[in-house]
Amino acid sequence: MCGVIGIAGSASSFQGDPEYQAAYEAYRGLLTLQHRGQDAAGLLSYDDLSKMFYQKRDLGLVAQVFDRESIENLTGAMAIGHTRYATTGGNGKRDIQPLLTGAPFGLGMVHNGNIVNQRDLADTLTSELKRHLLTKNDLEILLYYWSHYLLDGHEVRAESFSFANMCRATKHIFDTFRGGYAVIGLVGQSGMIAFRDPDGIRPMVLGQKKTENGETRWCISSETVALNYLGYEFLRDVAPGEFIYIDLEGNLLSAVLKTSKSLPAPCVFEWIYFSAAESTIENESVYKVRLRLGEQLGLKAQAAIDAGEISPDVVMPVPDTSRSAAIAAADTLGLPYREGLIKNRYVHRSFILNTQEKREEAVHLKLSPIRSEIEGKNILLIDDSVVRGTTSKRIIELLKRNGAKEIVLGITCPPIRHGCFYGIDFPDPTELVANEKSVMEIAAWAGARKFIYLDEDDLKKAASKDSLCMACLDGKYPTAAADITNFTEARRAERLENAATVKKDVMKKERRA
Repeated sequence: MCGVIGIAGSASSFQGDPEYQAAYEAYRGLLTLQHRGQDAAGLLSYDDLSKMFYQKRDLGLVAQVFDRESIENLTGAMAIGHTRYATTGGNGKRDIQPLLTGAPFGLGMVHNGNIVNQRDLADTLTSELKRHLLTKNDLEILLYYWSHYLLDGHEVRAESFSFANMCRATKHIFDTFRGGYAVIGLVGQSGMIAFRDPDGIRPMVLGQKKTENGETRWCISSETVALNYLGYEFLRDVAPGEFIYIDLEGNLLSAVLKTSKSLPAPCVFEWIYFSAAESTIENESVYKVRLRLGEQLGLKAQAAIDAGEISPDVVMPVPDTSRSAAIAAADTLGLPYREGLIKNRYVHRSFILNTQEKREEAVHLKLSPIRSEIEGKNILLIDDSVVRGTTSKRIIELLKRNGAKEIVLGITCPPIRHGCFYGIDFPDPTELVANEKSVMEIAAWAGARKFIYLDEDDLKKAASKDSLCMACLDGKYPTAAADITNFTEARRAERLENAATVKKDVMKKERRA
């Protein structure tokens, strides 16, 4: 899971507003997408006056990476940006997006998702196309293939950058690349491109803004929260298998090039956890979906109360994502809603940290208990999901240390028993607590009286969708099983390599000390 954004003005942008910079708008948009990735951030702009690309990227949060001077240096009427949550590839600076190649005419890209057959594609790229990969990022593979398909073995010609030819190149990508991906790119002397995988797994939205001087500007983003903040009118979701091209004068062309053999499969985790509550994904308000999830959870909790299994005094959220669901559950049950855990906003979202040690430390730092709201109470604690289980276990221990009598954990997501390969970092099912234990065993292990999960039908009803990617819940993947196996093996090897690198770095520092 990452956040991507593209801002496309036109040559007339500077006539109406000499101070206009697409990169500044993209920067502001990235601030609203920070929740999607906290490892690194980057911006790339294209200035057609100088025919130059300008780039800034680094490890850290958006506000840490960019300052006024760095933004001012990113001139041009078009820009793309990225916030990184590393699910594959290395953790160093060379893997930070946007990625840029010099041919043809310069091509830069950002993307959100994972290419599950990346290992096979990389092998072909190096053995047959004689490309040397400089990063471990799957976007580099996509970047090279798209430029290769664009030229199709020919020298650069005027027609190379025609809409029809770019559609042809993108159709090759759709036919060749399997997985979930939402891509935005800048093509030198041509314009901006964007496309979304044929299954529609990762989100992408399109917005438009009319300026005072009559110019049309475009924004393409992972979520509508960025459009709203920047003053763009939300037009629609980019369709699965769609290609969009915006030329240097701000004219937009689009075409749906390929549709999945099955129904579109947007990732259900976007509504459960990833997306901002203010966003709308696939015409469904994230906030309203979470309210409906809470209502469904309240009904299940009421059944347990009626059966004499639980007797909660209060409903309490694990902040922040589950707050709206907890409010709805409390309303459904007629119980008081209380905030017993206060979040330290300066600590990263623990789920998207890339090691178990970091996640456990983040839980300790992230949540501060209010003892007066906890002590002596039977608590119905609401959380959005349980993946590895260690976070839930730590939170339950924290509540008990602060005097909670009994804790029931209500979870708005059904048990996660299968790995994700499309942009969430839990590809190995052996890491998942629900893959190893029954619901009763999980509750006993975590120290709770009971775990109450929603089921898959509850989830579909709340999201108002019959077709979703719920592969992490039901094991039904939109892509081929062989790709999944290869990706799992590659990711395990990559994790071992990254761990060995970290260990070496620590030993070097210790020797220097």
